[in-house]
Amino acid sequence: MKLKIFLLSIGFLLATPIFAAANQGVPDSQKEKMENHFDCEGKPCKHHGERHKDWKIKMEEREQKLLSLVDQYTPEKKAEWQQVLKESKGLREQWMSPENAEKREKWRKEKFEKMKQLKKQLEKGKITKEEFFNKLHEGKKTGHWKTYHDLKNAVENKDEKQVPVLLNQLLGQFKDHNQQLKKMLENNQEVQQ
Repeated sequence: MKLKIFLLSIGFLLATPIFAAANQGVPDSQKEKMENHFDCEGKPCKHHGERHKDWKIKMEEREQKLLSLVDQYTPEKKAEWQQVLKESKGLREQWMSPENAEKREKWRKEKFEKMKQLKKQLEKGKITKEEFFNKLHEGKKTGHWKTYHDLKNAVENKDEKQVPVLLNQLLGQFKDHNQQLKKMLENNQEVQQ
């Protein structure tokens, strides 16, 4: 009996430092990631970890891929693409700046309220599911994501005729999106004055 207690005591003494080391909390590599991550306004980001940083990297990669496709399929439009992408990035940074935080929050609340109202109408049967989505995305064209994926498929399938068509379509959609952002920013300036 004494031998069993002695062996259990030795086992406990050997295991205690292991348990203590395992209970240190967040590993240093994770702490570093959390400490060095900031949101768009320069504040430490707490709610979505690395996704934001990953999103920015992914968007940069997409932009470079688009420009390489433009080089290959529509080189005559490269300058126009570069200008549109640069303008898009500048407008996005301006929209996400701390000066526009109030406007973004107001826009987000209005959008959420609209969604709640439309959802009530959908549940009561006053509108169809298709009408719900059309009204919800009114004024916002999300076709560029579909066009981008169609472009990706056309490139994979080596469809030499379709790729330039889709690139031109995507360019038009980027221009439309830039115009929408400009309007949102102009409305913001009118409110501030």
